[in-house]
Amino acid sequence: MWLLIAFIAIPVIEIALFIQVGGFIGLWPTLLIVILTAIAGTYLVRSQGRLALAQLQSSFNDLRDPTEPLVHGAMILFSGALLLTPGFFTDAVGFALLIPAVRQAAFKAIRARVKVQTFGTPGAGRPPQHPERTGGGDVIDGEFIELPDDEAPKSSSGWTKH
Repeated sequence: MWLLIAFIAIPVIEIALFIQVGGFIGLWPTLLIVILTAIAGTYLVRSQGRLALAQLQSSFNDLRDPTEPLVHGAMILFSGALLLTPGFFTDAVGFALLIPAVRQAAFKAIRARVKVQTFGTPGAGRPPQHPERTGGGDVIDGEFIELPDDEAPKSSSGWTKH
């Protein structure tokens, strides 16, 4: 139901804003503002997206919960779509989502409403099952001899030395 209301309300809001702003400053300045916000938004989305990707990679490298960087990245992607959509209302929402404090507040609001499963790695906090051997433990002694090429068994697999 909310999606239907949004699909009806947002275009109506945009049309009303275009009429108001266009009537106040004129057609060409209005169109110039729309084009400039799309260009500026593209630049800002790219720079914020790089930062979000770096935070996501850092969370994976440090084995931390990647939920927050993923949500921030999704909000940045959504803001890019809003900024490329012509309109003043969508531009305002898109620029707001590029502000980290706004994204953080939106993330907290979303997290309060959605049950999020925690993420963990198997064996986190426990010693590894097969630690590297640094000495001690069971050692199996063995002997080997290297056969000359004429006494080596012939194999047709292509993986043995002939």
